[in-house]
Amino acid sequence: MPQLRLALNQIDATVGDLAHNAEAIVRWTRHAAEQGAHLVAFPEMVLTGYPVEDLALRSSFVHASRAALRELAVRLADEGFGGLPVVVGYLDRSESARPAYGRPAGAPLNAAAVLHGGEVVLTFAKHHLPNYGVFDEFRYFVPGDTLPVVRVRGVDVALAICEDLWQEGGRVPATRTVGAGLLVSINASPYERNKDDTRLELVRKRAQEAGCTVAYCAMIGGQDELVFDGDSIVVDAAGEVVARAPQFAEGCVVLDLELPAAGEAPSGVVDDGLRVDHVVISEEPVPAYEPELTGGYADRLDDDEEVYSALVVGLRAYVAKNGFRSVLVGLSGGIDSALVAAIACDAVGAGNVYGVSMPSKYSSEHSKGDAAELARRTGLNFRTVPIEPMFDAYMGALGLTGLAEENLQSRLRGTLLMALSNQEGHIVLAPGNKSELAVGYSTLYGDSVGAYGPIKDVYKTAVYRLAEWRNAAARERGQTPPIPEASITKPPSAELRPGQVDTDSLPDYDVLDRLLELYVDRDQGKEAIVAAGFGEELVARTLRMVDAAEYKRRQYPPGTKISAKGFGKDRRLPITNRWREHVA
Repeated sequence: MPQLRLALNQIDATVGDLAHNAEAIVRWTRHAAEQGAHLVAFPEMVLTGYPVEDLALRSSFVHASRAALRELAVRLADEGFGGLPVVVGYLDRSESARPAYGRPAGAPLNAAAVLHGGEVVLTFAKHHLPNYGVFDEFRYFVPGDTLPVVRVRGVDVALAICEDLWQEGGRVPATRTVGAGLLVSINASPYERNKDDTRLELVRKRAQEAGCTVAYCAMIGGQDELVFDGDSIVVDAAGEVVARAPQFAEGCVVLDLELPAAGEAPSGVVDDGLRVDHVVISEEPVPAYEPELTGGYADRLDDDEEVYSALVVGLRAYVAKNGFRSVLVGLSGGIDSALVAAIACDAVGAGNVYGVSMPSKYSSEHSKGDAAELARRTGLNFRTVPIEPMFDAYMGALGLTGLAEENLQSRLRGTLLMALSNQEGHIVLAPGNKSELAVGYSTLYGDSVGAYGPIKDVYKTAVYRLAEWRNAAARERGQTPPIPEASITKPPSAELRPGQVDTDSLPDYDVLDRLLELYVDRDQGKEAIVAAGFGEELVARTLRMVDAAEYKRRQYPPGTKISAKGFGKDRRLPITNRWREHVA
């Protein structure tokens, strides 16, 4: 059987930075060539970054992407890699699509190309367009209608893009129909909890359906709320894993494969009406050699380490890609700000993290001490700025009471943080968790201020679990656990009035989070939640809080998505909305 050395590059890309992304493609192609690769693949839309959202509708950006692709093909040849076929994702447009109602303006394509010999020898577009969760690809793209097959070293290699594997039909059965020896899918599939297991089973299933080896080349890094976790996979025709790349790590998987020899060139129309687009690059097989590279099988991260890694990568990407160098965190001594600070130190380095303790007359001594202890353990920059003089000035002018008095403290802290941000150039991190955001347990223009919310998609019970994991990981490495034990063990409190604790206003978080998962993440109604074992009064009260807080969530900063349904693009409800699950 013919042999083929395949290189899958799971790399990061920055949306809109065509020059930087092209440079990365050249650099990693050089690395693959030095490893003796015969075929090189990069992730979905790697040249433009992903997702490009409404940039896809801007003709100037589409033109720039097409021009950058042609320039990249020439550059690769000039660098001495012209004989090496390279699969690259980019943004294109359909030359044949006619303007029509409901069709994206300009007929953009989520496309990929094969570059060889200084030219673009084959282009194709994603056939299946996702339109769920964070995906709006029907808004942005028109579907591809071909089965691209490129013959490399005597092996027919079918090509696909991400959703082409996730949906039934289309290019996977068409690959079997034409008898391709390898199916390469390039992907930018965002991370969410447990998706690595789902992804593995998917690729194994598709390999059996396609009747050939399947290579799944993934993206890593972060883009706004999304995180990409890598985890590139190669599976043989029987569904057995041949190689698996690390999670959350940039790199190149290079492996030797033995694949069926290509037969007569396929042509015509096959499954789902796909027209075969076959290009021959090289007919002659590689002279037989002793396989040396297996690609390896990277160790899997456990669930908590996986989520924590995603939070670190998401924050790091947001800070770096938006041109910032440092972050600012309000440190209350509580668990949420402590976890955010630990994530920030791991993401950008403790020297670039600035913590501020802003005690009021209601702040306990242990909370002030816990904030200082966190700073000592992590080495972040720390200062204390009491808000009591500002609070007294406002109270003297306005005479506020009750909730207004409580919220004033939070808003003074928000104003202080934003003032320091303006003065010193740090971006403020909002410490709110998913449980609080769900029920509106946050203050607009107070603890909700900031440019990014690292734990926005993390329920409170998971906040505790991640804090415990991070401390345990530090102990295993012989390091000082970053989060003080008192921040983990004491009852959570906003400390806006004497003796206040969260359970004054909210159910216990272990109960609340299980209920919220049903309502927020799974879209269950009141009756279904009650049937799951929750008290009717508790359900009605909780749903009432969630519904009433929609306007607050709409104004909260973006934050790393780690669940199947995060607040934001995943869950889009009208603010003005009189439908109530909790009203009979």
